[in-house]
Amino acid sequence: MRKLLEHPLVQKAAAWVAPRRKEVGVSMAMLLVLIGPFLLKPAASTSPRHFDRRLVIMTPHPGLIRDAFGPAFAAKWRERTGQVLYIDWRVPGGTSEIAALLKSEYTAAFQQHWQRDLGREWSPDIAQSFLSDKSDSEARRAFLASNIGIGVDVFFGGGSYDFESQARAGTLVAGDGEKTGLTSLMKKNPAWFTDAAIPENVSGEPFRDPKGRWSGACISSSGIVYNKDVLQRLGIKKEPTAWSDLADPRYFGQIALTDPAKSGSVAKVFEMLLQQEMQAAMANAAYTKLSAEGKLAQGWTNGLALIQRIAANARYFSDTSTKIPLDVLRGEAAAGMCIDFYGRRAQEDAGKREDGTCRIGFISPQGGTSVSVDPIGMFRGAADAELATAFIEFVLSDEGQRLWCYRAGEPGGPGAEALRRLSVRRDFYTPENLKHMSDADEMPFEKAKSFTYRPELTAAAFSSIRFLVRVLCVDPHEELKAAWQAIHSHSKPAERALIVMQDLSRVPYDSATGSIRATLSSRDKIQEARLARQLSDTFRNQYEKALQMALRGE
Repeated sequence: MRKLLEHPLVQKAAAWVAPRRKEVGVSMAMLLVLIGPFLLKPAASTSPRHFDRRLVIMTPHPGLIRDAFGPAFAAKWRERTGQVLYIDWRVPGGTSEIAALLKSEYTAAFQQHWQRDLGREWSPDIAQSFLSDKSDSEARRAFLASNIGIGVDVFFGGGSYDFESQARAGTLVAGDGEKTGLTSLMKKNPAWFTDAAIPENVSGEPFRDPKGRWSGACISSSGIVYNKDVLQRLGIKKEPTAWSDLADPRYFGQIALTDPAKSGSVAKVFEMLLQQEMQAAMANAAYTKLSAEGKLAQGWTNGLALIQRIAANARYFSDTSTKIPLDVLRGEAAAGMCIDFYGRRAQEDAGKREDGTCRIGFISPQGGTSVSVDPIGMFRGAADAELATAFIEFVLSDEGQRLWCYRAGEPGGPGAEALRRLSVRRDFYTPENLKHMSDADEMPFEKAKSFTYRPELTAAAFSSIRFLVRVLCVDPHEELKAAWQAIHSHSKPAERALIVMQDLSRVPYDSATGSIRATLSSRDKIQEARLARQLSDTFRNQYEKALQMALRGE
């Protein structure tokens, strides 16, 4: 090395660079920007150099799922047709980000169709009406009669609420009923779309669209993932079994939560919590003097208060639901709310302790969560509707269902890692298949009987729930935590301060299904922002008042 540094050419180069260090540094930085994408390119690219056809899939699914289904379907298609496929995954974020992107892209595509092809004048009213299922405008009829697309074929993953919303908007389609779309698969594989396989509804939850615009691809439920070692450190001997356990003040600063405005699946968790409290209020003997409407309103308030207390224990509200199990796994949080397969994945990643037990636990609260689906559907204007239909068929077939739920390395199962999902097809739970499943004891269709989802209670308030968690818990989170900590800083909680903190009279049940819902449905962002600011300020001031009362011991 010394001889190399003493070489005349090296010495000349060093002498030339010395007075030009700044210029050389800038040049090197620019060079790194140019070659960075090549340096960071994966060793095994998912895009083949040469391909015959391309399938574009929009999804919130993590890489583990994409890496299982993409290559498996491409191999199946090549075996069947000899064609090389490029599976082009589009992952803009969670379902909320996807919804915003779809609205923007379809609006741009329809505006071009409206102006260029139909020769009509564009206006803000048209932009608002053409995606509304409540509109009977000319623009709405023109959109539903069109085949305009956005360059994406399949929507894969999310929640039934998101797919129902897209179906109502008209961005998801049933196909021609003969060669493309779910309606063609219903004719080709009628046994799949029956109560014996994929029912329309299970315990009140939609499992597929009766018009054939989407179908559940696998089963999903929510629960609590927790770290047993952290619980022990906190002196919590009882492992959580119910949502209410997460409101225990001993969990202060130890609960991991996701902002429901960023994740439809997490918003569903909060909806289930509210449903449980509302159904409990209907059966509570203490509320016998209340009318049916009064009981529902009381249950709604009880549920919001429970969400508020859980949020007061939260370390943060993450933008992504995948962060929750990772932080619990690392011991940075004691527990968190998450989707079932994230919790089971965390268990698998944690491995076993010396005594043979797993240090990570996961529980779906009995009677506190419904069994729902993670769907799939075809977009309006799919560039390759035939290929999109074939992919949907593959996902719903025995081959696709094995990928969801078989153990890694099992014949027909995923290669490297198990996905830890559950089959959407009731007829798939045979003794032969159960032998190969990662979670054979789950039996979701049986568990679904413990909780019946009642859409008439909270479905109309779903967007309001997201909004209310934001103004109650996310925006004034620091003030909420400070008040909660002060209330429990003495041997006996400051009762009057707690009453002030949990005054929810500004957000009753009828406002969530009435005025708040109307404001959110109007799509007037100025009005929505004004309402959010008013309510956030109200609760922020309320929490600060509770804090001062608690500090005085009141």
